[in-house]
Amino acid sequence: MIEGIVFDMDGVLIDSHPVHRVAWSRFLATFGKSISDEGLGFILAGRRREEILRHFLGDLPESKIAEYGHQKDLFFEENFHDVKLIPGVRDFLVTLEAAGLEAGIATSASSARTWGTLRRLELDRKFAAVVTGDDVDAGKPDPAVYNLAAQRMNLSPGKLLVLEDAPCGVQAAKSAGMRCIGVSTNGRAEMLRQCGAEFVIPNFLDLSVETLLHLASG
Repeated sequence: MIEGIVFDMDGVLIDSHPVHRVAWSRFLATFGKSISDEGLGFILAGRRREEILRHFLGDLPESKIAEYGHQKDLFFEENFHDVKLIPGVRDFLVTLEAAGLEAGIATSASSARTWGTLRRLELDRKFAAVVTGDDVDAGKPDPAVYNLAAQRMNLSPGKLLVLEDAPCGVQAAKSAGMRCIGVSTNGRAEMLRQCGAEFVIPNFLDLSVETLLHLASG
């Protein structure tokens, strides 16, 4: 029986991908680099910041990872007003709590951006556990972030349902022994299914907890 739901953040709780596209494009432009569609796909695939930076800029030391990550975050902050909640999320979290189910977050985002985002959107008290990319050594598709979420929620993987929008996130959840439903706000529904998502939803509008659990068990 499912006793908890673990959410990815970007693309699942918040519609932030357009702002990320602008922020990364502006940041990489300072190095004279432009982003192709393929490059954007790499950025939005649920990877940690250091993976993205090293992909585009080479084998950077940790000091530069921190410095460049901060610079990119400044570009993100400039357009934070364009970050929106995925439709229906806030109401769904209320019904989740009323149903007595635990809620957690397992994201590749940095701790600073995660908590800053949750506080500004008044979601910081909605989750029993929040695991960020800074909390684990390996990013998705490695299951570490979901394993740690299960530990912090004090629930076995088999009692957790994951909501993910990225193929590598679905793979991470499945590797952790969790059921996974895709959230296709990005047109990748079929890819999410191919990676193991039991079902794919477009958003949380008119979605009940009962319906979600039924989809997961089907």
